Amino acid sequence: MDTALGRRVVYRLDALERAGLGRVDTLPYSIKVLLESALRRCDGFVVTEQHVQSLAGYDARNVGEQEIPFMPGRVVLQDFTGIPAVVDLAAMRNAVVDLTGHAQSAKMVNPLVPCDLVIDHSVQVDAYNSPTALTINSQKEFDRNGERYSLLKWAQQAFANFRVVPPGTGIVHQVNLERLAKVVWEGQAGEDTGPPTLYPDSLVGTDSHTTMINGLGVMGWGVGGIEAEAVMLGQPIYMLIPEVVGFKLTGELTQTATATDLVLTITQMLRAHGVVGKFVEFFGPGLDRLPLANRATIANMAPEYGATMGYFPVDEQTTRYLRLTGRDEALVVTVEQYCKSQGLWRDDTRGISYSDELELNLAEVVPSLAGPKRPQDRVAVTDMKSQWHMDLGKTYNKPEAAQAASKQLQAQSTATANPDVDGVEVEYEGQSFCLKHGAVVIAAITSCTNTSNPEVLVAAGLMAQKARQRGLARKPWVKTSLAPGSQVVTEYLQAAGLLEDLEAIGFYNVGYGCTTCIGNSGPLPEPIVNAIAEHDLVAAAVLSGNRNFEGRVNPYTKANYLASPPQVVAYALAGTVNINLVDEPLGTDDSGQVVYLEDIWPTQQQIDDVVSRYVKRHQFVDKYLEVFNGSDQWRAIESATGDLYAWDEASTYVQQPPFFTGLTPQPGTITPIGGARCLVKVTDSVTTDHISPAGAIATDSPAGQYLVDHGVAVSMFNSYGSRRGNDQVMIRGTFANIRVRNQLAPGTEGGWTADYSDRGRAAGGSPSVVSIYDAAMNYKEEGTPLVVLAGKDYGMGSSRDWAAKGKFLLGVRVVIAESFERIHRSNLVGMGVLPLCYQQGQTADSLGLDGSEVFHVVIDDSVQPRQDIAVTAVKSDGVKMQFKTTCRIDTPVEVGYYRHGGILNAVLRQMAQP
Repeated sequence: MDTALGRRVVYRLDALERAGLGRVDTLPYSIKVLLESALRRCDGFVVTEQHVQSLAGYDARNVGEQEIPFMPGRVVLQDFTGIPAVVDLAAMRNAVVDLTGHAQSAKMVNPLVPCDLVIDHSVQVDAYNSPTALTINSQKEFDRNGERYSLLKWAQQAFANFRVVPPGTGIVHQVNLERLAKVVWEGQAGEDTGPPTLYPDSLVGTDSHTTMINGLGVMGWGVGGIEAEAVMLGQPIYMLIPEVVGFKLTGELTQTATATDLVLTITQMLRAHGVVGKFVEFFGPGLDRLPLANRATIANMAPEYGATMGYFPVDEQTTRYLRLTGRDEALVVTVEQYCKSQGLWRDDTRGISYSDELELNLAEVVPSLAGPKRPQDRVAVTDMKSQWHMDLGKTYNKPEAAQAASKQLQAQSTATANPDVDGVEVEYEGQSFCLKHGAVVIAAITSCTNTSNPEVLVAAGLMAQKARQRGLARKPWVKTSLAPGSQVVTEYLQAAGLLEDLEAIGFYNVGYGCTTCIGNSGPLPEPIVNAIAEHDLVAAAVLSGNRNFEGRVNPYTKANYLASPPQVVAYALAGTVNINLVDEPLGTDDSGQVVYLEDIWPTQQQIDDVVSRYVKRHQFVDKYLEVFNGSDQWRAIESATGDLYAWDEASTYVQQPPFFTGLTPQPGTITPIGGARCLVKVTDSVTTDHISPAGAIATDSPAGQYLVDHGVAVSMFNSYGSRRGNDQVMIRGTFANIRVRNQLAPGTEGGWTADYSDRGRAAGGSPSVVSIYDAAMNYKEEGTPLVVLAGKDYGMGSSRDWAAKGKFLLGVRVVIAESFERIHRSNLVGMGVLPLCYQQGQTADSLGLDGSEVFHVVIDDSVQPRQDIAVTAVKSDGVKMQFKTTCRIDTPVEVGYYRHGGILNAVLRQMAQP
């Protein structure tokens, strides 16, 4: 095929239809991408003709359970999840040398596909509301993370196909969208010296929001670090051919609705519909007026609505965005030529066959928030105040406060202040104020979800401008922050004169990274913390992110709400979520006039004018010109060299993990799991944040005590996410989230459990309540395997492989749940932990399981994907109960991984074969 890049090889999909293999033209676009990959990689061994035929003959209404291998073209990582991947690869180099006895074998462990790691999760919001905030936070980032960054600089020189985007550049998904992705890739096939081959860009990433790139028409999704490492080492992802749910968009957004409101509406709809493990593909006339940045916002939150992907086919909006962001013109033209020739260019006149369809008229979208605990719990702004009163009473068990708030009463007759009604008087920085339930103590414009979108950021800037003109400012108890997703954002806000307006009301640039959305919100002022803690206030955070799970944003904000950037500004001005922003004023201006939200809300025309005038191609070209070079601080970091990493036993950041210690050349056999005890029993919607937190490390936690014992000052604890290169910290942090409620230890919150081990029993034989880590170590000493009992959607949220690794190191060998979230189930298998699902609508409670039982799981080497597995639970009185579960080892290849004790063990043994 002759393209703008010259003559190129193309694996034509229409040839399959001409050969009678199926109606390729009516396939969902995302299935066509999988089909092209299978056709191009068909070798009769890993990818067979049967795989190609299964995809070409895809029946959307009867998909079945056909397994296929998929080899993504590249891998993206961020530092929280990428550093443990690098640590694993470094440890694998040691292991393969041990298995083969040859030092030169180390280089066998090397990425075989292009890998980019973007450092974006390490900056914290220590300083804010100050022109020096960016400088201070950046310096603290380097002070805290020098060891980690040195490891990454070693990896750059040790591994081929591995690049690092230094800190201070932007958020991984935004950098991927604005710079790394090409939509159509080209490469040489093996030893072939002919024209390069064109093929669709595809990737997996170690962050669940990798799906953001779907907005650009690029196939990609989040996987655990374990799976990503396997892909890096040349292994395909084995997956069941997915159902594809079509989502039709019609109409146009109204003046008051933003892309954030749209995605919260879509998230609510798709969660209710049920799309876990499925692809969602967007189509319809509404896409014609939906800019690429809005599409990326919707695609970003695919994990929140549960889908593997939220895919937007390539069209004019795609090529327009590629030109805007500085891609080469020859590439842009080639993208259009290639996609049109392959039937990958969006054409709504095609009769695409979907497994199911939903529809939304964009005109029906209303301003919304989501919270206080889950992204799918959308609340219309008009209903926010009444919903807050309901949540205050029921969710947070403050019925008196809820009743008083709903009646707008003040307890004037009481002699002393009642915090449930009057609030708490606080003095801070020379100001006195009353802190009440619902006080917004964090307002953060953050997260790639929205910072990639000029429309909503400009809207926030225009609101700040109008608020400043009326003399409004943030309330003194609100910690405000602006974390641009890339340096381009700062560039266009500054050019438009809006950055100064944002700063005037408290939104200074605090750093180029994930910040508040990942839990790096930093400390709150001590007087505010004391008021919240001492009076049990339900404080709130409002952020323009994608995650608001319990304990994630900040330990002192129980209620957390997702909102658009302009709404974040509004709540910073209001200072409370106990307000109806439509009907109640935000404040009073300098002339004594009340100011309502509608008074400072910008029109769409105003937003469009600023975007078209100030968001320019040259900004992207200039800011990404030396994207891999980094600052002077980055370039000054020294690192080791050589093929093998020089492990430092004194390091509290990077330790050689024990996963491959004593690895034998051949795997053992799968055997029954007997005499197991329950370590944790939890209910529905337990997230990977609950299982393996990313945020602050408490001083009195097992991980905190470990750091203290190793001479680390509390001010240098950093976060769980930053210490994922040290298994000793992470095993102690498993289930350490402050909001975990383990039913084995009723009345507690945090990482506690009942210890039924002989070592843990109190006088009289009753179990003692100890930390989950201490109990697990007692069980390990006695050789007792462990079980976790869970409810629905277990492991929802981030693609956090330490949620599986930590369980494995604690000694958990089985997790029995009502249902699993996709990535976490895969991670469990990848670590050799058995995932089982209850059958016939049964639950732990319906079966009468309270966690005190001894469990026996009947499994052997003949196990097949999704077969029935019998479990026997023996009560303390000797009564036995047997129930059936479904084995959630979903594919034959996963059976092999489980037999090896995990996917990386399997890869290592394969490498070491003579």
